Amino acid sequence: MPTQVLIASNNHHKADEIQKLLGNDYLCLSLSDFPDAPPVVEDANTFAGNAVKKALSLVNWLKTNNEKIEGWILADDSGLEVDALEGEPGIYSARYASDNNQNCSDEANNSKLLSKLKGIEPSQRTARFRCVIALAKTGEYAQPQIFNGICEGQISESASGANGFGYDPLFIPKNFNNSFGELDSEIKNLLSHRASALNQLKEWLTKN
Repeated sequence: MPTQVLIASNNHHKADEIQKLLGNDYLCLSLSDFPDAPPVVEDANTFAGNAVKKALSLVNWLKTNNEKIEGWILADDSGLEVDALEGEPGIYSARYASDNNQNCSDEANNSKLLSKLKGIEPSQRTARFRCVIALAKTGEYAQPQIFNGICEGQISESASGANGFGYDPLFIPKNFNNSFGELDSEIKNLLSHRASALNQLKEWLTKN
């Protein structure tokens, strides 16, 4: 019987990516399977703070509502850090182009990023994707395990490729000439910030 992992997200792209990375020993569920779960305001000032808040909120909700999940809660917060913009968009990556602090479209976020980097030389467009995962045991309101992953690269001057999501069409990983939007998912899953954090998480799970 696969171990259940409830991912604190409605993003099916993310859920599919995590399922592929964890493999068949785990059954990944998402908030789409639990439409009554309350939204969490991500108002922490770090990726780790937001991830922990989401994880513990779900642990508490599952206990309060007697939802039967035997396994883990996986909550992540991730984003893009651009050196020329002093780390922007950072924790605001999903709502970078928003005027009301709400998530907005990938196209709008990408457009704002390209606008802010206009005129910046390629050598100065270094950036990284960062992912922080909080892993909490269902039924246990305790400090989650934290896993960190990064992927270094740079921002291109225009979007390319239709694969992936978010800033993938703009992000060229280090030692590659193609964006995440152009690379196959198998290659991306070897390189990505989320893959790095998940590989650490998976290794930890095998020992616990």
